[in-house]
Amino acid sequence: MDGRIFSRILFLLFAVHLLLPAISAAKFDYCDKRGNYPVKVDGLKVSPYPVKGGKPATFAVSASTEKNLSGGKFEVEVSLFGVHIHSESHDLCEETSCPIKPGKFSLSHSQSLPPFTPPGMYSVKIILKDMEKEQLTCISFKLKIVFGDEKSAIPKESLVAES
Repeated sequence: MDGRIFSRILFLLFAVHLLLPAISAAKFDYCDKRGNYPVKVDGLKVSPYPVKGGKPATFAVSASTEKNLSGGKFEVEVSLFGVHIHSESHDLCEETSCPIKPGKFSLSHSQSLPPFTPPGMYSVKIILKDMEKEQLTCISFKLKIVFGDEKSAIPKESLVAES
């Protein structure tokens, strides 16, 4: 699989989010179960759900912050069947307006996965870091990817989860 295409697939899985205004089949969890982060994720949205190979999908994360953010990075880690398959990093200000002032903000990203994306239940971890590389938040969630013509057992076109 071409590295750029694979990277785009994973970014879509992220997208994130980091962090997106709605989520996949399972709700997200904070990596640190105490969730003591300066950025709180309010919701994650993936639409449509499940994500279909070869079709466009939108990932959106709604969050709030306690401090001013002039920039930063978000990292995406993806695993399939417990095997780490990809990591990538993106500029926070490419997905939302910077600077981010204390309060609510959102990140959103749309992209199409290649039609040959392997179907399955992916584990995705999104980590947001500030300019000094300090961790601002970390969430993990499951993301179902199906073949483009596979029908979902879930009647809705999207799922929304909140912590």
